[in-house]
Amino acid sequence: MGLEPEEIDSQPPLDEDEKMGLLIPTVATRAELDEFEQQNIEKAIQWTMEKSFRPGIIFTEDFVRNVHRRMYNDVWAWAGEFRKTNKNLGIDYWQISIELKKLLDDARYWHENKSYQPEEIAVRFKHRIVSIHCFPNGNGRHSRLMADIIIEKIYKQSVFSWGTAKLSSDGDIRSDYLKAVKAADYNNYSLLLDFARS
Repeated sequence: MGLEPEEIDSQPPLDEDEKMGLLIPTVATRAELDEFEQQNIEKAIQWTMEKSFRPGIIFTEDFVRNVHRRMYNDVWAWAGEFRKTNKNLGIDYWQISIELKKLLDDARYWHENKSYQPEEIAVRFKHRIVSIHCFPNGNGRHSRLMADIIIEKIYKQSVFSWGTAKLSSDGDIRSDYLKAVKAADYNNYSLLLDFARS
């Protein structure tokens, strides 16, 4: 599913704070954790492929939480639960429900009024939800899966590639992604739209 801004390139041992809520006690490194998370995420993707969802379901807090829960419930006890502490990314934790409701209301409005092209609605949603940073971890991957669900289930278009076409190139994918996210912070979504389909 691609890179998340807070993902770390090296593979140091997990510290005790990171192990809180971990359901697999044998995990010792980020590489092992990544492997277990990826297996869980693949199950969640399979679930989305087998279901059809309408905008009235997708653009709800319950659905947002359910997607995260399905992505991480084999690995983390807190899967699908909003974070209860502030992080160096995202808004203050006590504002999560408020800001998520605003995003979901905006997304329903964008869809109903055709405010943007389908790809831009999905990418705007992805950018806003990752900026809120609802969960203790997995927000980047969750935001990309949500965008994929929106584009595929609502608009019947293919899911995004999120830079996988660039994996064989010499370019720095993470750098391109972060540059695109920063541009979107200033309401310029063109780079993030390009990255989503690259």
